[in-house]
Order: sequence, then structure tokens, then C-alpha cells
Amino acid sequence: MSKNWLASNTFHYSRFSDLGDLVDAKHKKGLKISLCLPTLNEEKTIAKEIIIMKSELMTRYPLLDEIVVIDSGSTDDTIKIAESFGARVYPSDAVLPEQGTYRGKGENLWKALFVTSGDIIVYLDADIKNIHHRFCYGLLGPLLLYDHIKYTKAFYDRPIAIGKSKIRPTGGGRVTELVIRPLFSLFLPELTQILQPLSGEYAGYREIFESIPFPIGYGIETSMLLDICEKWGLDVIAQIDLERRIHRNQDTKALGRMAFVVVKTFLNRLEKLGMIEMKQELYDRMIQYQLVKNDITPDVMKMTGIERPPMASIPEYRAKFPPIR
Repeated sequence: MSKNWLASNTFHYSRFSDLGDLVDAKHKKGLKISLCLPTLNEEKTIAKEIIIMKSELMTRYPLLDEIVVIDSGSTDDTIKIAESFGARVYPSDAVLPEQGTYRGKGENLWKALFVTSGDIIVYLDADIKNIHHRFCYGLLGPLLLYDHIKYTKAFYDRPIAIGKSKIRPTGGGRVTELVIRPLFSLFLPELTQILQPLSGEYAGYREIFESIPFPIGYGIETSMLLDICEKWGLDVIAQIDLERRIHRNQDTKALGRMAFVVVKTFLNRLEKLGMIEMKQELYDRMIQYQLVKNDITPDVMKMTGIERPPMASIPEYRAKFPPIR
């Protein structure tokens, strides 16, 4: 295990708070930067995210070149609000329709590669209640100031919001500590240095994202880390302390479904990397139980394991983004 990575590749966002320096570095390198917000019924938070990023990182400091929303079929006013505040909004179904369409965060992130124009792409979840432009510039700092860094990942304290006003200071990141960290410890101990591997905020160069597959669902963060480390090594990754992120809480049952997807993605990745040999195919159903009128009944979630190929292999994408010779 690389003992120096944690010290050399871990930063606090304040290290990059001189936004003028970041803008200068961006222009010096001739880069364009896109912010992507994947959404599904985020009408309560999407406006504030767009307003803050647009005012601070486009108007005040020209760090971002575009803000793009990829929507999974919201039934609330997410799309209307996002458009009204100046984001470019794309229903996921309308992007690369000839490639078919699925529901899931990974699907949105994959399709964002086709409709964004940036050399660097920042992905932020759209449900952040304490949004601040540090969530964006903190991730961009290492990419702009260190030539060897190609992918950045956020970590933070994750207090849980209870109701409208109460905040519990601990309890976030449960799937990380109960599922993915034990798996990393068993199989890939070097990756335990990544403090929040399942965080939904990360950024990287297009050349990285276009070269790896994207599972369509919750497994995207796990898959992404494993593929980047396998292809380029841990040293191209940096992690940034954003201090605090407040988000809506998910119940234990929902976290169980997330854990199921993460574990299945992890085991499938290990098999592809030749680290384990599966004697049988993994089942694709998470079976939970619920009490309905005094009867205990199964509640089954099917996970198909659909995975999008590297975007660079899609002809329509290659026509739009020819490889650099």
C-alpha cells in the first residue's frame, strides 16, 4: 500500500480558494470546464445550486463555461426551474436515443459526456442543502494546478437532516463504512485511503471519463474508482475535504438496496480484473420484507447490471469528439 498517497493527494478546499489563480491556470492550459447536475425531482434544491455556481463561478470568476442538467424524468418542477435559472437542461431519454435509454444516475452521467463540451467535467449531486461554490472549485483546484492529477473526489462530514430544522452531526456515509470500506480492506487495502469512495461529487478530465464504462445505477462511483485505479493508478486521483455536506436522509431499507448494488458491482469488477473467480452468476434480486396488514410479504428489487460501454466507443460521440492525435 502506498503510504504517501494520503498525505500527498489529500487537500482541503481552502488550498484552492484563490479563484483568480484557478482562472489563470484554466486559461493558460486552454481548457473548458462543464458542470453537470444529474436530477430526479430536485425542485427544492436545484435553483440554489444553479444560482450560486452561476453567480460565483461564471459571472464573478469565469471558471465554468456551462452548467448542464441531465434529468431522469422528474415529475415535479425541476426542469422548469433549472431552465428558468439559465442551465441547459436535457431529458436523459432525448440524449443519444439510438443507444436506448435507462433510468439511473450512472446513465445520466454517461449521457452528460455527449452533451457537455468541457475538457474537464464536474459532477455534483443536485440535493445538496448547504450548497456552496467550494463544492465545485475545491474539486477543480488539483486538476488545474497539478499536471499529474486527472480525477478528484470529495469527502466531508455528512450530518443527517431530520425534518425541516434538526441536524444530527453523525450518521452519514453508512454504506461506505459498513459495506465498501470492509470490501476495500479485504481486497484492495490501498483504496481504503479514499475516505468517501461513494461520495457523489467528483471531477475529472474528459479523457478519463470517456475511456471507462458506466454502470447505469448506484454502482457508478465504485466502478469508476476501480477502473481509474486499474488503468492509471491511484496517483492520478486526489481527494478534497469540503468539510460538510447536508443532504436528505435515506431509510435503512433504501440503504440496503444501495448496498446490494454496490456489492454486486464490486464483485463483478473484481472478476473482470482477474482477482476472483465466480463459481456461479450472482443473483439479480435484492429481497427484503415488509409488513402489510399483519402479513409479512417480500419486497423485491431487481438489478439488471446494465453497464454503458466507454463513451469513446460510441460512433456518434467519436464524430462529435474526434480523438486528439
